[in-house]
Amino acid sequence: MATKILNAAMFGLTPENMSSHEHLPSELDSSFLNTSTVIALCVFFALLCACIIIGHLLEENRWANESITALLLGLCAGAVVLLIRKGDGSHLLKFSEDLFFLYLLPPIIFNAGFQVKKKRFFKNFTAILLFGIFGTVISFCIISLGVFWIFRKIGVRSLNIKDHLAIGAIMSATDSVCTLQVLSQDETPFLYSIVFGEGVVNDATSIVLFNSVQTLDFHNIDGFTALKLIGTFLYLLFTSTALGIAVGLLSAFIIKTLYFGRHSTDREFALMILMAYLPYLLAELLNLSGILTVFFCGIVMSHYTWHNVTESSRITTKHAFATISFIAETFIFLYVGMDALDIDKWRESNASAGTSAAVSSTLFALVLVGRAAFIFPMANILNCFQKIESSKIHFKQQFIMWWAGLMRGAVTIALSYNQFANSVKSSPESALMITSTMIVVLFSTIVCGSVTKPLIEAVLLRHRKPMVSDLDDNVSLEELRVLLLESGDPNSSNNNQPARRASSLRLLISHPTTTVHYFWRKFDDRFMRPVFGGRGFVPFVPSSPTGAADESSSE
Repeated sequence: MATKILNAAMFGLTPENMSSHEHLPSELDSSFLNTSTVIALCVFFALLCACIIIGHLLEENRWANESITALLLGLCAGAVVLLIRKGDGSHLLKFSEDLFFLYLLPPIIFNAGFQVKKKRFFKNFTAILLFGIFGTVISFCIISLGVFWIFRKIGVRSLNIKDHLAIGAIMSATDSVCTLQVLSQDETPFLYSIVFGEGVVNDATSIVLFNSVQTLDFHNIDGFTALKLIGTFLYLLFTSTALGIAVGLLSAFIIKTLYFGRHSTDREFALMILMAYLPYLLAELLNLSGILTVFFCGIVMSHYTWHNVTESSRITTKHAFATISFIAETFIFLYVGMDALDIDKWRESNASAGTSAAVSSTLFALVLVGRAAFIFPMANILNCFQKIESSKIHFKQQFIMWWAGLMRGAVTIALSYNQFANSVKSSPESALMITSTMIVVLFSTIVCGSVTKPLIEAVLLRHRKPMVSDLDDNVSLEELRVLLLESGDPNSSNNNQPARRASSLRLLISHPTTTVHYFWRKFDDRFMRPVFGGRGFVPFVPSSPTGAADESSSE
């Protein structure tokens, strides 16, 4: 019975819901498996296979991608289930927050950090934090105020201040999963880095804001409330990032020191996968941001740990992380599509079609306004500090950033369930909030997701001029090294030391990203890589593939 409950919980079933399935014929029942769970798994696995096949056939289609395909297949499957059950609700379609946050989201975020182009990401790190943190806060304030003001005019009056603020946090969470599929890291590296990096920080910020709203005492609000929120967020930001970096460095040190590959590549592969998932669980256990933790752990493990394993394990881990992430992404959109046709929620809302359309339109309009309120002003503020024209974010890029960030996904749905699911039966307007959120997610994913690729081609790629590689900074590391040497050798005389420091300070002011990267590379090569490994510091083992290649090349 315990196994039945565990399997059923994966798909939102509870022991009470399972009672209808307990009295099955003996030839169909099993002592350790629940029939409804097996059926659900068969359906989802068949749909996953269908998504992969259809996605392959539509690879060259610029209007469709696998996330939209999975969402539409989920909707079709949900409709078939409703027809088979003759309109009765099916708890098989119930959205499970645990399934999403504990099993599906971590591999996606980790693989994003593991595969991200680190130089591009950290080059735009200031802009990413600005959009991801301050932009999300601005969007949160605008949506919350708009909901408070407009909903009362529509006729939605039973929501309190806590619900309005929660809606602001819920609708501020962008869909970084869908962004991965509609933006190309090779064709538009700058936009991919900005929009996806902002999406990761945005999700973490939205969840922190949502949790902060839950803990606020609205009967005792004073001037220190805002400071408490800021302090809590900064604490979560730095501690979550530090935890991810620490676990990543620990995995690199263990694998480099013990070098499991000399005996078995299976052990180092298994350890790498387990330590990739461990920081997320630790962060959730410590009430930190698991998204930030696992993302930075992925970056650190790709920089150090991945280079410490054998060559065969590198290939295996790279493809394994990408495959698990791909399956999780597809599963999420299938799951959301099937859950959208859970008829029980629509019945409990007791709202007319006009009211439902008005609430959904209001939410999406506020999302549009909230995102525009920080994308365009902040991009122009950043442009004021850029001296070189090619480094500025032009209006066309700003428009794509605004459009690509309009998509809402599973994080939005999960937070909506967390806020309103418990009060659905007592308050029809809580059910209305869930169904309206579902409409916004479906509309933004299908419409915005399908238009993004053609929009990028029309606005950016079609008339793009040949430019210097996006991976190169305005001043290369070699040019920066020459500039530093021209300022004087510190070992030649003491009189040259102040001049060198002044030159380094000027370079830091004029080219901050390149200068920080230059000194980080020196620090990394001198102190970090000898301890934690990485490229160029893999231990020599004759029996390993790398060692065998070194032996053959030396002969």
